[in-house]
Amino acid sequence: MRYLLLLLLVTNIYANVKEEMFTLYQNKKFKEACRLGFKNFSNFKKDESFVSLYGFSCLNADYIDRLAIPITSLKHSQEARANAAYFSVILMQKKLLYHALIDNYDLSELKLPTTDYILSKVFDLYTQIQLDKKRSYYIFKDPDNPKISYKLYIIKEDYIVKMVIEEFYDTMMTKRHLYW
Repeated sequence: MRYLLLLLLVTNIYANVKEEMFTLYQNKKFKEACRLGFKNFSNFKKDESFVSLYGFSCLNADYIDRLAIPITSLKHSQEARANAAYFSVILMQKKLLYHALIDNYDLSELKLPTTDYILSKVFDLYTQIQLDKKRSYYIFKDPDNPKISYKLYIIKEDYIVKMVIEEFYDTMMTKRHLYW
């Protein structure tokens, strides 16, 4: 009887974590949802809906490097594999774009899949420009909406070089993404 009560308590705690994470995600509190998923990942690593939710929470929070674990865990269903592939593309584009900006790596010959995520859009636009010399920043117009533009540049903070993408609607900055 004691074991049954313990099992019910543990099951209830786990259900509450998933429910809380989903609520945070729905309320666009992506950083909190990502942190909660990270903290509880070991308890849910075989639950692909949890792992996918964790991955999308981290993606929307711009914690791109945290996608590595969901990428390796999502493999048992078609939807899970599709999510893993989606996360993989974005993680690779982030790493390659960072490499290009910091080390002058030429991306022009690469032909990669793409996504609708902001980093993918900027990656695709960056690979299409002629890089005759290194610039301190790059401005790109969104091909689907002429009122949207992106500014890409690097900054150095606390001995860490960070890649910055700023989104603009007309001339107003709407969002700033930091990656390293």
